[in-house]
Amino acid sequence: MNLVIDSGNTRFKAALFEGTTLMQKATFESVTEFADWSAKFVVNHVLVSSVNHDAARLLELVPTTGLKLELTPGLSLPIQINYATPNTLGMDRIAAACGAYELYTGHDCLVVDAGTCINYEFIDKHGAYHGGAISPGLAMRFQAMHTFTSRLPLVKAIDTAPLIGNSTESCLQSGAQNGMLAEVEGIIHHYETRYPGIRVILCGGDYSFFENKVKHSIFVAPDLVLTGLNRILRYHAEIG
Repeated sequence: MNLVIDSGNTRFKAALFEGTTLMQKATFESVTEFADWSAKFVVNHVLVSSVNHDAARLLELVPTTGLKLELTPGLSLPIQINYATPNTLGMDRIAAACGAYELYTGHDCLVVDAGTCINYEFIDKHGAYHGGAISPGLAMRFQAMHTFTSRLPLVKAIDTAPLIGNSTESCLQSGAQNGMLAEVEGIIHHYETRYPGIRVILCGGDYSFFENKVKHSIFVAPDLVLTGLNRILRYHAEIG
């Protein structure tokens, strides 16, 4: 089995794969929790993608018989990167792109990663990553309207916002939620027009907000980043 670790700002996820099959995954608040969990397994290879935790420390904790890798801008990938500033490219964006092409090899792919920000990632049918777009996520939109005005309250998202708000709270919900939905649908439409047959993959912490609202053919893959990390790890195991 292979182990991949996606370490974010506050918590991190780990997943065990047998080939391309996700066998087990877990989320941790601390390195100690992860150490207790990972001690139960002996894995073949391990890959860490980290924006906060010490990757070397995480790698030390994992009993392994093979490769121990950290995803960095210099690590070779199973896709081609056609990005003007590759050293500024987030590792989560790279992993999502690799995951999309793993699922839909030979097809143009658009990833909509709905998290703190909404990341749009385009990978062409030849396996080349070109970039995409980054825009504010749902919570960020609500927070911005509250922070950068003197009187607008901080409100929370609801399942379905009204088109026409009849209070300040419902107007904020309508603007943030319907505006974000219109943005995502508009971006997808532009890609579908330019790349007929493109596969659209939805992931990220807010994926459930869009899952039944987007009026386009989409594939929901909550574990896309983990899938992509596993593809990168398998690629290195294959090339030795």
